[in-house]
Amino acid sequence: MQGAPARPAASPSAAGPLPDPKRLPLAGVATMAGSGLSNQIGAAIGSLAFPVIGPVGVVAVRQYVAAAVLLAVGRPRLRSFTWGQWWPVLLLAVVFGTMNLSLYSAIDRIGLGLAVTLEFLGPLSIALAATRRRLDACGALLAAAGVVVLMRPQPSADYLGMGLALLAALCWASYILLNRTVGRRVPGAQGSAAAAGLSALMFLPVGVVVAVQHPPTLMAAGCAVAAGVLSSAVPYLADLFALRRVPAAAFGLFMSVNPVLAAVVGWVALGEGLGWMEWAGITAVVVANALSVLARSGR
Repeated sequence: MQGAPARPAASPSAAGPLPDPKRLPLAGVATMAGSGLSNQIGAAIGSLAFPVIGPVGVVAVRQYVAAAVLLAVGRPRLRSFTWGQWWPVLLLAVVFGTMNLSLYSAIDRIGLGLAVTLEFLGPLSIALAATRRRLDACGALLAAAGVVVLMRPQPSADYLGMGLALLAALCWASYILLNRTVGRRVPGAQGSAAAAGLSALMFLPVGVVVAVQHPPTLMAAGCAVAAGVLSSAVPYLADLFALRRVPAAAFGLFMSVNPVLAAVVGWVALGEGLGWMEWAGITAVVVANALSVLARSGR
């Protein structure tokens, strides 16, 4: 986170026939699962650099790495872009940076599992809003109950961290909506590449300031670069592949695996323990999405 974190725009024209909403191809499912695992491992590794360069420094490096990879792959023809193509790309660039910064700042305050679970409310909301079935309404209520449990008042509650995670959720939802526009107007991965490049330019002065004020160690720099590769470059390309093989709604709903992956990776790699109440909240969110995925794939 998300991230989810930022993901590429898939061009329907470049993808060929639209995927059958009644089927979830094995290759697409496997790609989404691998993307989610890579994303969470990258976030965990990136958090190891927080004590040296902070979340802002890690996000800056992450944006640079993502831009380098995507510009090489997408090769956007910027001079040929019209204003109708530029404005969603510009907004997508802002969303990329804001989503990553808010998510990593939330991870620094409330941990990987909780931050990613709250961030996931973004794509979940978009997916559920597109349906009118009673089962999806029940899933929405179950997910809401899980969020209430996770954000319940307690002495140790970090509401700023939770607020940052919800901001990341809003950005991820915005990404999905903008992604549709970019995918329709910009061919291939050019839109994602252009947005990643612009986002990296926005973070260039930020990275310089962080490097001057908090000189990174070799270990911190390596962790930040690894976060960029695993949490940006790999998911960008993997999700570009997956979005061309599964329906957009199924893509958003299937990503329910991310809260579990984040909680497990946070526990194994970072020693972030969760109480039974937190696990209950995460489970509620995951079950709500899993039910929707199973119902949709069986239609």
